Amino acid sequence: MSISAIIPVWNGRDLLARLLDTLDAQTCPATELLVVDNGSTDGAPDLARRRGARVIAMGRNAGFAPAVNRGIAESRGEWVAVLNSDVELAPDYLEALADTGAWFATGRILKAAAPHRIDAAFDALCRGATAWRVGNGREDGPAFASAQVIWSAPWTAALFRRELFQRVGVLEESFESYLEDVDFGLRCARLNLTGQYVPGAVAWHRGSAALGRWHPDTVRHIARNQLWLAARHYPRACLVRWIWPILVAQLLWGGLALRHGAGAAWVRGILQGIRNFRAARQTGTRSDPELLRGILAGHERLIRQFQSSTGYDLYWRLYFLFAGGGAK
Repeated sequence: MSISAIIPVWNGRDLLARLLDTLDAQTCPATELLVVDNGSTDGAPDLARRRGARVIAMGRNAGFAPAVNRGIAESRGEWVAVLNSDVELAPDYLEALADTGAWFATGRILKAAAPHRIDAAFDALCRGATAWRVGNGREDGPAFASAQVIWSAPWTAALFRRELFQRVGVLEESFESYLEDVDFGLRCARLNLTGQYVPGAVAWHRGSAALGRWHPDTVRHIARNQLWLAARHYPRACLVRWIWPILVAQLLWGGLALRHGAGAAWVRGILQGIRNFRAARQTGTRSDPELLRGILAGHERLIRQFQSSTGYDLYWRLYFLFAGGGAK
């Protein structure tokens, strides 16, 4: 079995060094290492070359999606591991994911700064076009200890069969960074190509190391890309039927951005999303309305299940209260 490991990098030389150490220690090591450089200025590409990686220079900060796509195009392995440069892997991480035999797999990703807390398990999307990285910020515990069939994996530390990209395509580059993995997951769901959450595979993620969670550019990208998710994947019948949940979800998310001092960035993102909504619809892969309703109904059940068992965030309590069904 051959594995190509793809690491997009924008500075963070010391973080990259720690990831490479954990890749060297894998029980099922990568047979090819590609570091895709988004214009680093701190010596990260030189470090990668010294550690045996092939460095692909993008020449600028093109964003996560274009960098990963370039890596996929130039890689040769039967399997492709996509890894954020600020993640560290347990020694059996890649082996445990490959053993599932699924189309794609991800593990139990913990917060590097607080290893007793979950950073990410898998992604779920609501009708309102906002996604929850399931478990983010929660205490690690029994709720996250069971394997799960999933439709969408965070590309923080995930493994994919190469054939999956031939069937589904690669990441949508217009998203640049943020939610491009959810867009990919919806395309997998449309074709019934499922993945696996593997709690026994453990990694540690620093998270938002490049900009920060509430940096204006982060908020602008997320606000814009949430609207583009709806544009690319929601048939007209679903857009009409779900206009209220979409308004609720987006306004609640805007309230979160305002609370963190990023209200202006949220407005800019919403305006960009609206301005290019029609163009995003033209590039999308919209599902049959009944199929999409079934997919998102399943996602919302998962969100409620995990929120109920680990404690409701105010955002999701209010979303389910106002969008329908109530938060129980």
